[in-house]
Amino acid sequence: MNWIDEVHMRLKRKNKILFAKDSEYLQDLASLFQEQEHRVMALWAFEFAAETVANLEEKYPDERRPREALEAVQAWAAGKIKMRPAQQKILSCHTFAKEIACKEDIAMCHAVGQACAVVHTAGHAIGYPIYDLTSIIYRYGIEDASKIVEERKQTYINRLLYWKEHLDTYKGEWAEFMRK
Repeated sequence: MNWIDEVHMRLKRKNKILFAKDSEYLQDLASLFQEQEHRVMALWAFEFAAETVANLEEKYPDERRPREALEAVQAWAAGKIKMRPAQQKILSCHTFAKEIACKEDIAMCHAVGQACAVVHTAGHAIGYPIYDLTSIIYRYGIEDASKIVEERKQTYINRLLYWKEHLDTYKGEWAEFMRK
């Protein structure tokens, strides 16, 4: 089944999330994620989370929770704060999603939360595309989003390969748990 049929099926069932962890469409990406070092996945996630946070800030200029989640997990990854405060900020970002009505923006909030959770475990990485692609469908509609979804998936891959090759160019600090 192609991703368009899967999304139609999930919409028909009134699912709010239009892609799944086991989506055939995302399996190549999921496999690529599993091959990466944790720090590579964190840098990839930070980049996409920052982009999504900026998009949310355009719509909600007074809302700080997505930005605070990203800043907290970056501090956690650097060893500047412990897990619990960062986890609380991630949960606050997800709480913001429950307070808004726009399906696209809800998906973007959850995308940020999933990207931020990559610091805890790289297994959360697949959550970002699940929610990010869902937000694209809500923004453009299934048929109009076809090319955009394909391009976005390729961007995920391209940026992951970039960070794999450029991990040593990162100037930030890493906590010991991120070096393992």
